[in-house]
Amino acid sequence: MVAAIGKEQSASQSEVAYSRPGTRSQQDADNMSSTKIIAIVLIIAGVLGLAYGKFSYTKETHEAKVGPIEMSVKDKETVNVPVWAGVGCIVIGAGLLLAGKRT
Repeated sequence: MVAAIGKEQSASQSEVAYSRPGTRSQQDADNMSSTKIIAIVLIIAGVLGLAYGKFSYTKETHEAKVGPIEMSVKDKETVNVPVWAGVGCIVIGAGLLLAGKRT
């Protein structure tokens, strides 16, 4: 059983050792595409943050049921997005895109 495990490990190591130079493995391509997706999402979030500056959402806070009567209170919350956060997202996203092209 130990010999079988050793053969599997040596086979996988030989595959890595004999890959052609200049070619990327499937794992490298997957990592590259996930990095690009994260970078693009960051850039889009940064642009939207700069364009709109704030967003709001509705939060249901209090709910009361007294017999057949139901009451609830909905609060509208507004969140301001700082300019530095939008610019930071764009810079980090662009850095990830550039770093992905260099490797």
